[in-house]
Amino acid sequence: MNRYPRDMIGYGATPPHAAWPEDAKIAVQFVLNYEEGGENSILHGDGGSEAFLSDIAGAASWPGQRHWNMESIYEYGARAGFWRLHRLFTSAAIPVTIYGVASALARSPEQVQAMKAAGWEIASHGLKWVEHKDMPEEEERAAIAEAIRLHTEVVGTRPRGWYTGRCSSNTVRLVAEEGGFDYISDTYDDDLPYWLEVGERDQLIIPYTLEANDMRFATAPGYITGEQFFQYLKDAFDVLYAEGEAGAPKMMSVGLHCRLIGRPGKIAGLKRFLDYIQAFEGVWCPRRIDIAEHWAKTHPHQRRQRPSRMQRDSFVAAYGGIFEHSPWITERAFDLELGPAHDTALGLHNALCRMFRSASEEERLGVLTEHPDLAGKLAAAKRLTAESTSEQASAGLDALTDEERETFTRLNASYVEKHGFPFIIAVRDHDKASILAAFERRIGNSREVEFDEACRQVERIAEFRLKDILP
Repeated sequence: MNRYPRDMIGYGATPPHAAWPEDAKIAVQFVLNYEEGGENSILHGDGGSEAFLSDIAGAASWPGQRHWNMESIYEYGARAGFWRLHRLFTSAAIPVTIYGVASALARSPEQVQAMKAAGWEIASHGLKWVEHKDMPEEEERAAIAEAIRLHTEVVGTRPRGWYTGRCSSNTVRLVAEEGGFDYISDTYDDDLPYWLEVGERDQLIIPYTLEANDMRFATAPGYITGEQFFQYLKDAFDVLYAEGEAGAPKMMSVGLHCRLIGRPGKIAGLKRFLDYIQAFEGVWCPRRIDIAEHWAKTHPHQRRQRPSRMQRDSFVAAYGGIFEHSPWITERAFDLELGPAHDTALGLHNALCRMFRSASEEERLGVLTEHPDLAGKLAAAKRLTAESTSEQASAGLDALTDEERETFTRLNASYVEKHGFPFIIAVRDHDKASILAAFERRIGNSREVEFDEACRQVERIAEFRLKDILP
């Protein structure tokens, strides 16, 4: 099976209505990453110093050495930045979610107590603030387990949310397989939560952000002033709020770091943003666990048959009749690079049509000749496929007058004699009168023109049939 694992469609053009509490138009969720004391350092058993997300321009790891300036910057986040942010959010009565690195939390007991006293959620940010991309799977699995153990020991309760950040391609699967998390946030691919099927587990994903994030004070291109940060957050909020007013509420995540936004010149922009959104009606500022609980209750997952995950026999059995009596199209489509984008009616339709369009003219003619005459002998003898029977009935072709039946019989015979295949039309696009009008108009076309038109109609019929059974 040639399968493409990435999901390029998501909710597509019709995302679900979030139905936020009290009919909020937007959910604005603040994350404070607590990494100070969990970063790369030879004091922590690492091979070198930290090089990521600081105010040191062009920082690089120092192998085998402590980087005093880097350590000092991280210490600022714990010593000063955290408390400045704690005062800001508690005074605004806005709860936050902490992404807490377990080893950092263990080195900051007073901050942990302040988080708990404020009613903040403390989610897991892994065992250490280090890269996971090169970890062997079993090593990463062990690190996840140890992060949960240490977090539970330090905080008093196990984490219900997870975000690694510097993750591997295995992280989301491994965390989901652990089985105890209400949500995972190691994705950036949507403005709404969604469900991910991992084996037998239905895992909720609450996407995070790297752009409405103060990390861009430490990256290029990025923010230089608090005002720039405020303006970006304001613009994002305004767009999403307007979408919520139009009936499509979304979620806005804001990512923060104690050592970055905790600086006086940067936090001014965040303070302006808090003041700004509090002037609006219908703004919900939850913790991520609140979003997870709401989504699980309001939008519970329902498993369904997904074409890209089916075995060949089941796939052909389910979709072999979409093109009339032509299962070979479905068999060829099975061998394409199918993925989540093909698990919808339009996605699978595209895959089947590709195989129909790339077939020889003789093969496509075979598909055309498999279609029955409209209101013909097979219909009278009740020998049509279930799909064709339903389609012809939808246009009233199962209830013709004697005169109408004679007209269809005459036109069918003339059309087949001229073109060599039956007259084909997607009857669900028409009523009886418009079908007859099209019949009389098209019968005079050249065979080449009609062959192309018949093929287009076959594809249209297939689209309708797939929409009957797939979302």
